[in-house]
Amino acid sequence: MTAHDRLTLFGSFTSSSSYKPMLFLSLSRLPFSFRTVNLKIGKQNEPEHLARNRYGKVPVLQHRGLTIVQSNVILSYLAGATGCFEGKTEQDRWTAREWLDWEADQITNVAKVRHYSRFRQVDPAVMDYFRPLAEAAIGFVNKSLEGREWLVGDAPTIADIGCWGRMVFMHEGGLDINRWPNVLAWSNRLKAMEGFALPYDLIPSKDREYDPVKG
Repeated sequence: MTAHDRLTLFGSFTSSSSYKPMLFLSLSRLPFSFRTVNLKIGKQNEPEHLARNRYGKVPVLQHRGLTIVQSNVILSYLAGATGCFEGKTEQDRWTAREWLDWEADQITNVAKVRHYSRFRQVDPAVMDYFRPLAEAAIGFVNKSLEGREWLVGDAPTIADIGCWGRMVFMHEGGLDINRWPNVLAWSNRLKAMEGFALPYDLIPSKDREYDPVKG
């Protein structure tokens, strides 16, 4: 693999958005380079990073001369570029991307509850607004998993990775996964996959090269 072909992901240890493409790459057993962007000291707002992502956010993927931002856009790109977790049919592929769009609108409320619980104190009224929205999003996923193992088709796709990649932090916002048994069973299926790791075990706090060997 040439340097041009190698996947390079810029992200942060505490970022739920960074975990989603990290989890994809780990489950896919693909080699890649991780470059840390320290959000706590404002590295995301420095000119070097703004040249990669004008929004001053993570993650950022660089591959074959392309620079791609926004976690779900990155997941869509990775699925198309690698063929991993893409979906078996054209309908599955579009439905998986539909889930990613919904995730960005709804499951992001789980991230807000987590953020306001762990990183930023807000007026209780703010939490009273976002917590029911987060619970409703988790409940929708729970209902969608009734009688099925995965969100799309009969195999894991970027829909599962994208939705779980943010929901994994629900406990940090005081949202108990045991309230949603289908989500719990689904999470256990994901955890049983080769290459799975939880965020703080997977995302490094320093630059790192990943070169997994497929079993």
